[in-house]
Amino acid sequence: MSTNKLMTRVPSLESYSPLSSMPARFRTLFGDSFPDMFAPSVGWVPSVEVTEKGEDIIVSCELPGMVKEDVEIVLQNNVLTIRGEKKEERKEEVENKRYLVYERNYGSFSRSFSLPTNVSADKVNAGFSNGVLTIHLPKTAEAKDRLIPIKNN
Repeated sequence: MSTNKLMTRVPSLESYSPLSSMPARFRTLFGDSFPDMFAPSVGWVPSVEVTEKGEDIIVSCELPGMVKEDVEIVLQNNVLTIRGEKKEERKEEVENKRYLVYERNYGSFSRSFSLPTNVSADKVNAGFSNGVLTIHLPKTAEAKDRLIPIKNN
């Protein structure tokens, strides 16, 4: 008497993930309005925070493992662009050393921001400390909020 074993393929857990169908659902709702949203990322993109404080717009950019010489800042036509390259630090020359997990990001990046108000380009300053680039962009006089008094007629 022969025994037949029923072979069943168990789908991976990925297929049960509620997020696995998200790209298709998103495209159904919005069409191709955001074509690259679910494309695999190339290189890396540093995290950025843009805030407005008093007379300044402040841009903070996390650049761990980088030095200021690896970064370029350009302000042109009220668009701020931050470019740079984080070089790979992975080394396998050491005998008996092999990586079991490697999740560090590296590569070139470029981030551009249209500023919400005009800034004084000649007064912009930047600092780099503990892997964080901070750029202070002072608003121009005409861009600053001001109280307008009402005159009697």
